[in-house]
Amino acid sequence: MKLERRLLIEQGGPGHRGPRLPACDVPALPLAELLPGARLRGTLAFPQVSEPEVVRHFIELSAMNHHIDRGFYPLGSCTMKHNPKINDELAALPGFALDHPLAGEQASQGSLRVIRELERALLAITGFAAITTQPAAGAQGEMTALLMIRAHHRGRGEGERRTRVIVPDSAHGTNPASVNLVGYEAVTIPSAEQATVDLEALGHALGPDTAAVMLTVPNTLGLFEPRILEVTKLAHEAGAQVYMDGANMNALVGLVRPADLGFDCMHLNLHKTFSTPHGGGGPGAGPVAVAAHLEPFLPAPVLREVDGTLHLDCDRPQSIGRVHGYHGNFGILVRALAYILGLGPAGLTAVSRTAILNANYLMRRLKDSYELPHDAACMHEFVLSGRGLRRYGVRTLDVAKRLLDFGVHAPTVYFPLIVEEALMIEPTETETLDRLEHFAAAMERIAVEAAENPQLLRDAPHSTPSSRLDEGRAARELKLRWGRPAAGRETPAPEPARR
Repeated sequence: MKLERRLLIEQGGPGHRGPRLPACDVPALPLAELLPGARLRGTLAFPQVSEPEVVRHFIELSAMNHHIDRGFYPLGSCTMKHNPKINDELAALPGFALDHPLAGEQASQGSLRVIRELERALLAITGFAAITTQPAAGAQGEMTALLMIRAHHRGRGEGERRTRVIVPDSAHGTNPASVNLVGYEAVTIPSAEQATVDLEALGHALGPDTAAVMLTVPNTLGLFEPRILEVTKLAHEAGAQVYMDGANMNALVGLVRPADLGFDCMHLNLHKTFSTPHGGGGPGAGPVAVAAHLEPFLPAPVLREVDGTLHLDCDRPQSIGRVHGYHGNFGILVRALAYILGLGPAGLTAVSRTAILNANYLMRRLKDSYELPHDAACMHEFVLSGRGLRRYGVRTLDVAKRLLDFGVHAPTVYFPLIVEEALMIEPTETETLDRLEHFAAAMERIAVEAAENPQLLRDAPHSTPSSRLDEGRAARELKLRWGRPAAGRETPAPEPARR
């Protein structure tokens, strides 16, 4: 029988406590005097629990969830790879963790130097002329780049005319969302064979009203655009700017500089490509690198170095303004610089090559068990289709749930939308051959189970603390607040996990 774990507030009781600290030996002022005029809460009903109870509670919770430190996490596009713990330690150094953005330039030279050195490294990797570290996520990086593109067109007197942004149907969902957010109109064009850009469709869509073309390279199927130079040339001939979604930069670092492909700007997901645990909603960092003609429009302030001292340049009349309260999510910037310096140029190139090798190995290994919509050498990720399993009454979702029984998180499912029953797999460079073999064997076994015992998959997972939720009911009867049982009533016995 499965027992549900209790909330912390349901544990302990009067007399349960952690270590008792010595009494304060200086007079204590009432909060009302320290915060005059503030509205102060009354006594809060905090749980009364001992230190062992607290530690065990959170350790149990961490064991219930699947995470990258527990097992393989081949989440396509999101890049769930191991992140060196030394980077976390460096970001936690008091000089970094306790530095305050309002301390002033003179007191923050060390932190500003981290940002400056990271900027230099990212510019060397991408080939661009200038960069901002302000954006706090990839989607905010997209928005920042589009705002600079809009400012560029306005500066040329074409702001009113150029109102449309072309986005392939294989793009990340944040692309059209960002387009609409800045007031442009998103124009979707269909993909050609292998989900690459259809040059004919692009040519028809381009016109005097085109502000930009947004591309993901490699694309969402993990395939490189073989005619990318023609794409950027066509866009520039129409007077448009070309933006690169850097979400898949994991495949290009040390191998290709996006600026050399004709792009005018791009964002980088530091929390995917250059260390930092990814997932759980953040934190993230989405710096935007730009070509020289877009440099005047960078968010202010911009770092400038004069005689070895770093200054924040706010005198930027053409700047789009701030997009973040200060200089970005600084802890993520520290981790990214540590990652880059730790690997060096040769190491970064090896990371990309290994990610590509791992993805191609798994793709070839699994192509006989699942459909491979686009049978071509991939970059860092690839997409399978589970549509062939529908004849057994099995969906891609069932495959994803069954994988949890093998200690493996599911790949991204049902994306990209241009592939039916999609399974988007990214093994990353940090997984060993042994781990890849385990995942491949699990996927192959699941394909056999789908034919021989499909109900096993439809009822999966079988080994997790909870089985499948009724997602429709959960949305209709959402409960986010704990309620104490009424006096005199015992807490009802937990029900078995249900589908």
